[in-house]
Amino acid sequence: MDKNIQTFLACEAAFDDAKTVLFGAPFDGTTSFRPGTRFGPSAIRSESFGIETYSPYCDRDLTDCAIYDGGDLELPFGNTERVLSMIEDYTEQVLSANKRFVMLGGEHLVTLGALRAVCRRYPDLHIIHLDAHTDLRTDYLGEELSHSTVLYHAWKLVGDGRVFQFGIRSGEKYEFEFAKQHTTLRKFDLQGFEETVKALEGKPVYFTLDLDVLDPSIFCGTGTPEAGGVTFKELMDALLQLNRLNIVGCDINELSPHYDHSGTSTAVACKVTREILLQLTSDFS
Repeated sequence: MDKNIQTFLACEAAFDDAKTVLFGAPFDGTTSFRPGTRFGPSAIRSESFGIETYSPYCDRDLTDCAIYDGGDLELPFGNTERVLSMIEDYTEQVLSANKRFVMLGGEHLVTLGALRAVCRRYPDLHIIHLDAHTDLRTDYLGEELSHSTVLYHAWKLVGDGRVFQFGIRSGEKYEFEFAKQHTTLRKFDLQGFEETVKALEGKPVYFTLDLDVLDPSIFCGTGTPEAGGVTFKELMDALLQLNRLNIVGCDINELSPHYDHSGTSTAVACKVTREILLQLTSDFS
């Protein structure tokens, strides 16, 4: 008798047979406004069965891909550093098996745990970051580990000229001033994304997507909605270019499903997850 374990749509390959691993990091312990992203990964898995395995955007099908869904990590409450260490350890296991991964958050700080492992394996790593927020604060209310500081910590790992930010429309003034010196930041939209992809071809890339880069009229189920975001088509046009890159790791963050009772935000997150998985497995491996 088969075990009844809910996975993301069609992501049922065995670990040894898959080159791409999907896993969840349901943590929102440093959320600064509205909590609830800990429920994001399970909502995405459950609602994924409301969409098709086939993508008309890229003419590919999840049933042709070998993807392992490892489920959600069992993360403790009240110990942020331990949470990050657990994410780092799991990521290291995936990378040691020569696989790439897609992590479902959770709040955006979970990215840091994965990045710590990825940067050890790929010291020349570059980061592409889509978000409404700069996430370049040095601390939030005195706490250095926060979803609003995650890209600052990412920059400390990879250094100047290796962080590319798009869609940013919110942050402290000093964060934007910091970005002028240390990252490549595009305010408000995704213009220049294609040029960045071209420049990074052949280099190891970590792709981190905060779903609040989308306008809240499209994606309102998030903790810190920011007016003036990109459209779904603009995001999709960017995602369809990811297969040109050597994406070694990826995350999708900041869905808080209960803030959108219509279920639309979760449906958007499901489709985005499907498209990213297909881009990372464009060779159907």
